[in-house]
Amino acid sequence: MDETFLLMLSNLLHLHNSLDPTTSLLSPSSSSSPPTSSPSPSSPSSLLSSSSPAPLLFFTLASLLSFLATSSKKGSLDSSPSSKKREPNSSPSPPPSSSSHFSVTAFRALSTDHIWSMDAPIRDAEWRSLYGLSYPVFTTVVEKLKPFITASNLSLPSDYAVAMVLSRLCHGYSAKTIASRSSLDPYIVSKITNMVTRLLATKLYPEFIKIPVSRRRLVETTQGFEELTSLPNICGAIDGSPIKVRGLKLDRISMSSYKCKYGYDSVLLQVVADHRKIFWDVCVKAPGGADDATHFRDSLLYNRLTSGDIVWDKVINVRGHHVRPYIVGDWCYPLLSFLMTPFSPDGAGTPAQNLFDGMLMKGRSVVVEAIGLLKTRWKILQDLNVGLNHAPQTIVACCVLHNLCQIAREPEPEVQKDPDETGAPARVLESEKQFYYFGESLRQALADDLHQRLSSR
Repeated sequence: MDETFLLMLSNLLHLHNSLDPTTSLLSPSSSSSPPTSSPSPSSPSSLLSSSSPAPLLFFTLASLLSFLATSSKKGSLDSSPSSKKREPNSSPSPPPSSSSHFSVTAFRALSTDHIWSMDAPIRDAEWRSLYGLSYPVFTTVVEKLKPFITASNLSLPSDYAVAMVLSRLCHGYSAKTIASRSSLDPYIVSKITNMVTRLLATKLYPEFIKIPVSRRRLVETTQGFEELTSLPNICGAIDGSPIKVRGLKLDRISMSSYKCKYGYDSVLLQVVADHRKIFWDVCVKAPGGADDATHFRDSLLYNRLTSGDIVWDKVINVRGHHVRPYIVGDWCYPLLSFLMTPFSPDGAGTPAQNLFDGMLMKGRSVVVEAIGLLKTRWKILQDLNVGLNHAPQTIVACCVLHNLCQIAREPEPEVQKDPDETGAPARVLESEKQFYYFGESLRQALADDLHQRLSSR
């Protein structure tokens, strides 16, 4: 019997003796029995037939305490790990702490009371582990989205809705997982995800993803690339990457167009990054089976560059050539006046050309690292679990969040890069011939100038 129950029973005996000293609970005889007589258990009938209310009171309380003690013991046994027998295919239930940050109440406690008791580095580290952003960057996102979320008449607080979506993007959770942890319907979680990612991809995109046309930013970007590559006037690096999409349900013909070169269903992401790994152009318009050159030609950036819509006010002279700012890419892209690519994918050029190729690919490595950071920070992009119609806005939303992290100088996690590109150089279209010929002479001038400068050092 539990020691606590015995102690309570003893106290009740003392209470009974003080209330009714004429009745013994431990002997069927009357009070004339000596105290030293051997005790024998009393029967319930003797207790109930007593003229004093004390025995009845004691019996009732003792029965209640016995029941509580038995229930408590049974509960502790039921909750012990050894007493549980799991079904062979049942998944272990998550620990209570796993969902502690998913309720509105817990989030409010964390974001109002608990957060101010922590030092800033500890606070921001915890916030990054939960939502992929430090607390100051998180509040920036909330402040910018709050007017639009409020206007949508969402029943949840704006900061909680943003936190829920960021948690999903950061950890790659499905809508069903978030719903189970936040006691919401999966449909509601999907609707909130679609709303927040759409706002990020439309309302915040123009503010945080910008082509560097201003003089100050253009000079800063070209100088940054020149310090890295010794090549002048590079303003960006371009690359494409397939984003895996889970559970596509398409007909056989359409499905084949979404199968990327690595063998999985995907959509194609194209980005241009500056020397700080900040994206200044993002495009998601092609299925994963498309090649980089085709995707580039379908993009708004290509149309603006070929039409002269983008005017970069920074022209330099290299061996008699007027060199405007240009982007760099690998041989999967066509050589054009505004897009420099390597002479040879296998180092078969002249010393000057091979030197140029090495420096150009060094500049291109910036965008490769940026894409790796993007997929590492926002793990949903490693296996996208949203509908195909919402895939582009989700990817663009993650690109906006990536830029916020880079601008705020958030710590850069260790990244996993895509495999190296393979394949033949991109062919040049008839409509691109004038851009190609000018780009060819421009590339040779840049290569000769680079070789001469570095050889004379």
